[in-house]
Amino acid sequence: MIDYNHLETIEKVEGSSIHPRALVYQGAVVGKGVLIGPNAVIGPKVTLHDGVQIGPGALVLGKTTVGEGTQISPYATVGAPPQDLKYKGEDTEVRIGKNNRICEYVNISLGTVGGGGVTTIGDDNLIMAYTHVAHDCVIGNNCVFANGVHLAGHVIVKNNVTFGGISGAHQFCRFGERAMVAAGSIVVQDVPPYCLVQGDRARISGLNVVGLRRSDLPKDRLSDIKTLFKILYNENLTLEDAIERMKTEVPQSVQRDSFIDFVTTSHRGICR
Repeated sequence: MIDYNHLETIEKVEGSSIHPRALVYQGAVVGKGVLIGPNAVIGPKVTLHDGVQIGPGALVLGKTTVGEGTQISPYATVGAPPQDLKYKGEDTEVRIGKNNRICEYVNISLGTVGGGGVTTIGDDNLIMAYTHVAHDCVIGNNCVFANGVHLAGHVIVKNNVTFGGISGAHQFCRFGERAMVAAGSIVVQDVPPYCLVQGDRARISGLNVVGLRRSDLPKDRLSDIKTLFKILYNENLTLEDAIERMKTEVPQSVQRDSFIDFVTTSHRGICR
């Protein structure tokens, strides 16, 4: 934690605009064109790359790296200590990529030693107000988290995943590429790529049709994804039999292989 009783602020950062009431600690690295609003706090181990914007009252703490063009809105807290009783102040990290929008009151926790030490967020994500990203989560690119999404520790989210508002994920759950979680859902098992889940103890509701329509995948790949879904969910097969049929009946492709790999490597089991 930052010691607020021993404050030393950076006096000037070339090419950036830091409000006089912002607290930017010696040791922080601030790139060109960075904007930091009033009453924001930037800790001594923070790195803000070019073009980052930090809103009024936001806290960026811990060993946190924020990529170019990312916007952190007022009163968000990034790099706070993890909400984990095993954490004893170890020097863990948050790494955030480029061009993310992190909205008001979002909380993103540092990693823990037991979880690899790093909480990771990729590029071009929209994380709406009051969302919580717990320790050691790994989030890909182009994901959307609506208001009030809560991810427990160690959750893995692949690219282009969408979470509806007030939804949540149990620790260690995984979400495959272009999966969608309906608003209000509580997910306790893995969600395969391209699938839509909904409900308390979420169940499969179908394919993420809207996400697939936006994917620009060729028609034959979309057809293959529909076949994969049908074999896994509509044929009343055991998981082992479904995997064998997917391997033999669906032509090899990146989409097929990633779908089968996701299902076969699940430790928590997949939503059914």
